[in-house]
Amino acid sequence: MRMYVILVVAVLLVAGLLVLASRATEVVRRARKRRAAAERLVAAAARAEQKSHAREAAAAASGALTTVLPAIRVEDHEPRRVA
Repeated sequence: MRMYVILVVAVLLVAGLLVLASRATEVVRRARKRRAAAERLVAAAARAEQKSHAREAAAAASGALTTVLPAIRVEDHEPRRVA
């Protein structure tokens, strides 16, 4: 009789250890996914920051060019006559 009790307890211990191992691997997998997502988010934020700086630089260059070469005003000129 004692042998059956020991066998049942051993089976329950093994089952419990398997459940704990399964949960531990799930936690590790989630941590890896979160870390990978965080790395992708940092990379995307860096790319967005670079694009923002490039747009600001282009806008500043365009503004500087406009101050050097002012735009042609339409009201200053008469329409062209062809033929």
